[in-house]
Amino acid sequence: MTAFNKDIPYNDLPLLPPKQELETTAVLRKTIKASRALSKLDGAITNLPNPILFLDTIHLQEAKASSEIENIVTTNDNLYKTFIADKKIENPAAKEVINYKEALWHGLKQLEKKPFITTNLCVEIVQQIKQNTSGIRTTPGTTLSNTEGKVIYTPPSGEEIIRNKLSNLEKFINESSTLDPLIKMALMHYQFEAIHPFSDGNGRAGRILLLLYLKLEKLLDIPALYLSEYIINNKTSYYKKLRLVTEKEDWEGWVLYILDMVETTATKGLSRLEEIIEVMENMSNEIKSKLPRAYSKGLIEVLFRLPYTKRQYLIDEKLGTPKTVGNYLRDLEKEGFLKSVKVGKEKLYLNYRLMEVLDK
Repeated sequence: MTAFNKDIPYNDLPLLPPKQELETTAVLRKTIKASRALSKLDGAITNLPNPILFLDTIHLQEAKASSEIENIVTTNDNLYKTFIADKKIENPAAKEVINYKEALWHGLKQLEKKPFITTNLCVEIVQQIKQNTSGIRTTPGTTLSNTEGKVIYTPPSGEEIIRNKLSNLEKFINESSTLDPLIKMALMHYQFEAIHPFSDGNGRAGRILLLLYLKLEKLLDIPALYLSEYIINNKTSYYKKLRLVTEKEDWEGWVLYILDMVETTATKGLSRLEEIIEVMENMSNEIKSKLPRAYSKGLIEVLFRLPYTKRQYLIDEKLGTPKTVGNYLRDLEKEGFLKSVKVGKEKLYLNYRLMEVLDK
């Protein structure tokens, strides 16, 4: 193997698994803490009366954070309005985020049909993110640069070489191993980003694969985690640790980074989930007391599925006739539970208490 040179394609990128010792004392200690945090979050979600209730909201938050890493920035308000409004708001950043969320959903559905992470699934995910028919990178000349425009890495070049590396990665992900799954996930993420198999969308696809892998390994049955939020808050370190694996084979530093990401994110996710449930229970009791005719468990679930709702959502849940549910929404606004906003000819209703938790 030749020494790494940032200016030439890294066709000698070593295959997985790495040869050096990965399960160091520091890594094993951190693995226990990360696994425990993940297990607590998983338990809290699966014990909810309706475990999938917050999924749309959580996945849109993850999509928003992941897209932000690629400098695609939108606000929660714009994002949720774009997601539910009939009149399509011309907000390119919000559309990109929604594409990411749909790509994540697609990946989860495919895993349920066939529990394997494959090269073909990666291609489908990128096509969903980019809304095009792009495949594996075939043209030479791809380089990765820093903010000053200096080349810091040249990924492998040539479709056959890229496919061989992906084939090894696919085998590594899907075959059983004595390595702890969270350590394996760290290796998988590095390798995917180092192969850089697509012309665009590699970062976002790589972060979707993290959530799919947690589900595949049954570590988080409902993948309700904002992993990208941690990367935004520790972005410099993320790219530095990636580079140190490539240049110095510092696997320990990288694995510790990913384990800390899992532990921190799961702990914060659990606390955010508990906060949303508390807000939901308080609002539920208040509506039951002030508007007993409008109150139902179904109504509360509609109001907390996403921060914005609309009359059609209540009709879809069979909560009453169009006139009845229209009255419910009017009364909820009058009592200060919701705030209405016009988008085109449509009226949307904001659950601002839920939005406040998401904006933290």
